[in-house]
Amino acid sequence: MLAWYDWVLLATSVIIIVLCLLQGGKSEGASGAITGGGLNVFVKTKERGAEKVISILTLVVAIIFFLIAVLIKILVKA
Repeated sequence: MLAWYDWVLLATSVIIIVLCLLQGGKSEGASGAITGGGLNVFVKTKERGAEKVISILTLVVAIIFFLIAVLIKILVKA
């Protein structure tokens, strides 16, 4: 049986996966590499609106996941 902290860690990991899947691609992919469309690799594109919110949420939830994992390792003696 999973303890409560295992469920919290599992829920946090599912949230990270969903947020990562919601993020848009930042490149053209393989077709851009073949056709030469990726020539402007170093052009700075700024995230705006929902993309920026999802990016920040992903970072925050990833930090929370890391802290929970460290706390579980420190506090729970197996």
